[in-house]
Order: sequence, then structure tokens, then C-alpha cells
Amino acid sequence: MGMVGIGVVMPTARHSALTNALGFAFMPSGGSRQVAPPINIGLLPLVCPEFEKIHERDIISVNLEEEKIQEGNRMRVTTTAIAAAALAMGAATAGAQTYPVKPVRFILPVAASSTSDILGRMIARQLADRLGQQIVIDNQPGAGGNIGVPIAARAPADGYTLLLVSSAQAISPSIYPKLSYDLVRDFAPVTQFTAGLYLLMVHPSVPARSVKELIALARSRRGQLTYGSAGTGTGTHLTGELFKASAKVDVLHVPYRGMGPAIGELLGGQISLIFGGLASGLPHMKAGRARALGVTSARRSDAAPELPTLAEAGLPGFESTTWQGLAVPAATPRDIINRLHAESVKIMQFDEIRTRLGAMGAHPVGSSPEQFAAYIKSEIAKWGRLIRDIGLRLE
Repeated sequence: MGMVGIGVVMPTARHSALTNALGFAFMPSGGSRQVAPPINIGLLPLVCPEFEKIHERDIISVNLEEEKIQEGNRMRVTTTAIAAAALAMGAATAGAQTYPVKPVRFILPVAASSTSDILGRMIARQLADRLGQQIVIDNQPGAGGNIGVPIAARAPADGYTLLLVSSAQAISPSIYPKLSYDLVRDFAPVTQFTAGLYLLMVHPSVPARSVKELIALARSRRGQLTYGSAGTGTGTHLTGELFKASAKVDVLHVPYRGMGPAIGELLGGQISLIFGGLASGLPHMKAGRARALGVTSARRSDAAPELPTLAEAGLPGFESTTWQGLAVPAATPRDIINRLHAESVKIMQFDEIRTRLGAMGAHPVGSSPEQFAAYIKSEIAKWGRLIRDIGLRLE
């Protein structure tokens, strides 16, 4: 779209609102002088929201030729035919064409070098290229994401603060009674990036070579088997509790500070089983240091297709996934959400991304904002039911 100068006449109260946007200063005498170079007319609704509120009676003329209007409260207006099209053009088009005009902050509520951190940085590099702006990574780990997420919730809803949201945030509302944010109310989902899984592994000394055999063993040794997790209230913990509830078994939970120590204890035989990450578990499985019995996702993993899902292996309907996605503050303009969604979906189809996700035991999703919003609600409800049933509560 070309660059044009435009003069608009409105009641005095509106003069200051449009002065900077139009590049004109409106004088008390009714004249005008240009105080800045003309701007792209498509930017007007974006840089000056008041522009869209101009009533039809306030627009004197939009013509190729100048004409003089003799009315007491109006002035002469000149413009080009492009202005007429611009008036019909919504702020959505202008925003999509211009966003972003400055660096974008990407809050990752996880520790550096974690799986989610690696994923977030991988996507951020691609997103920066596609948006043509720097993406600034801001790690805000701790408390299951409950330090970083509120920071994003309080940020301006202008598209310049992004949040990596994950399955951990679907758990938090049910175990932390005093959250300072509401995941559904305070955020607008953009897209789900990935869906991952947990790998059910047992120590070689455990006499079970299938999920059915493990269930039978746990029932015969009530309270004697143990499972390790990355900590109370984590996805690895609740997956273990979901397994106990689905299989109707009693297995003792042993929480650790992260999955690294839990895996070490499994390999040493101090605990019986874990639900861990595929990438960290497969090497031990292949080396014979641990035995993998199945995966917790609804479909088999491309990285280990020989392993059945737990639903196939004796627990119909069982599913526990890890997932990550993109969200922005709730009032972010829809045109910006659409731009972020479109670029993110393209990124998730890159061969490099798909290959790296596969190695991590995940696959790309690329859902619509509406689909992701519905999925988040379903995850909150699912884990909420389980958490209430087991009486879990954290302060």
C-alpha cells in the first residue's frame, strides 16, 4: 500500500488523538499543518484506535480532487482513493501486516536445559526468523511454573509477551489452592506445539515382562512395589497415581527432586518402576539396565514402535501425555494470535523439528486456538478429578 497524506476534520476533542497518527497537527483556527511525514494509511486503526470510531458525519470527503465544504463545524478534507479502501479495512489487517515491530519476550516457566526449555528455544529460533524480530528467552522456573506463568498473565496483551504453557499448568489449579492466575481466564491459547508420552520402565529384578504381568504382581504384593517420580504433583507422579487407580493396585510413591535421581534409583534397584521420559529411558532399555513395558500415550511411539500403549496392554482408555503449547495474555488482539498461530503451525511441520521431536518421544500437533483451549480445559478437568480422588494438596 502506498504512503499517503490525509487531512481529517473532527470536533476539537478528537484533534490530539489523531495528530500523531495522521502526521498532521490540527490548529485551533481550523487550519492544519503537517508535522510529520505521511504514514501508511493501513496503520491508522493500529496506532490510533480512535480513528475507527470516526462517525460518518465527521468525514467530509474522500475524493481524488479537493473540494470545499461550507459547514460551520467542518473543514476541507483531501485524500486519495486509497483512503476509502483503508476506512473499510479493519485493524486486523493492519496489525497482521505490522506485528511485531520490536523484540518479543518468550517466558519459559521451566529450568534451563530441561526438555521444555530445549523445545521452547528450538521453536523460538524458528519463530524469530519467520516474524523478522528477535525473540528474547526469559526462563522463570520454580513451583511447577507458578513463578513464570503469573508474570505472563500480568504482561500487556499486545503480543510482545509469549508463554510456553505445558501439561504442568493443567495440574497446578487442582493442587495449589492460592494461585495468582487462572489459566483459562487469563490466557488466550494459540496452538498446541507437541504431545509426548511417558515410558513405563521396571528394574530387571522385577518379575514382569508385560503390563498385565506387572498388574498381577502388584496385586499379589500389595504395597510392596515402589515407583519413583520427579516430585509430588508432577506429571510423573500423577501418571503413577493414574496407573494405580486404573489398575486398582497399591504401589508406594517415592518422590525425588527431578527425574535424574529417580532414574538412578531405578537402575540401582532401590525402586521398582518409574514413568519417565522416552529420550532418557531408551538408552537404559537398550543396554538392558531397565525393562520397558509400554508407553502412556494413545498411540505408539515412532521411536519405539515395538512398545505397546498401556491401553493396548491391559488398561483400556489409559492415556497420560506431556504437552507444550503457546499462549498469550487473554486480551491479545485476534489478528496477532492468528499470525502467531499461522507461523507456529508452519514451524511444527519443518523436518528438523519433527525429527528432533521424534527423538524426544513427541510429535507435532499444531491445533487451532479453539481446539487448544478445549484441550486445556479437558486436561484441567481430568487431572482435577484424580487429584481430588487421592486428596493431594500443596501449599
